[in-house]
Amino acid sequence: MANRQISVAREMLCKVPEITLYFWIIKIMATTVGETAADYLNVNLGFGLTNTSYVMGALLLAVLTYQLVKRLYVPWLYWLTVILISIVGTLITDNLTDRLGVPLWVSTIGFSIILAIAFLAWYASERTLSIHSIFTTKRELFYWAAILFTFALGTAGGDFATEGLNFGYFQGVLIFGGLIALTTLAYYTNIFNAVLSFWVAYILTRPLGASIGDFLTQAPKDGGLGLSDSWVNGAFFATIIILIAYLTFTRVDRPKNSEDKATIDYWDNNDGAPASVVELE
Repeated sequence: MANRQISVAREMLCKVPEITLYFWIIKIMATTVGETAADYLNVNLGFGLTNTSYVMGALLLAVLTYQLVKRLYVPWLYWLTVILISIVGTLITDNLTDRLGVPLWVSTIGFSIILAIAFLAWYASERTLSIHSIFTTKRELFYWAAILFTFALGTAGGDFATEGLNFGYFQGVLIFGGLIALTTLAYYTNIFNAVLSFWVAYILTRPLGASIGDFLTQAPKDGGLGLSDSWVNGAFFATIIILIAYLTFTRVDRPKNSEDKATIDYWDNNDGAPASVVELE
């Protein structure tokens, strides 16, 4: 065994930030931008639903690829990926509703089933749904697939509640904000564990952000404030950029194990088979 050569083939640190108040603020704003930016490109700039979908889909693919090849958490890249997934998730539901005529209640049920399958496949493969365990490319792919389906589900469910059931945009803000508050209470009273609480809240922030965006930008006759899409997008983008810059310099959301823990795969150079997998503490 003396001539057996073991080489480090891959090392990847946790790619998901710590869950702080900044995380949820940016997440809600990103979902709002996803709602308003998709509408702005589609309607205001006249790109049309099809062209907007192609452009944003290609941009997401490029950014997501770059995110996947990075070996550590990079705030601007992570959140840019989230924003683009938010936009694409919105466009998926919009295409189903506006182009194919799929009822919102059908989309809501359909995406709920797809998301459940994604979670089941992730857990069956990795035995965990914790975002603090994103140490391999496979787990990260499961993570981003789940994120995409949460955005599509949130868009369909939010639109179904505010438009299909005529709850209204402001009422939607109160309803989904209240459900997030109840989820938070369930976590702190140990009714929900950390993983379940995170994913429930993550799903609910999508319709909350969409309701906020629609309430700000829709015409008063439709229950909104009638603010300019350009101003709303600009204000939210600016706030997101400021927060990301703050996180980049302060590192307050850096994963706790980003500097002292990594998953490393070793390959035996003789036959190319995995020799061992270890976690460095």
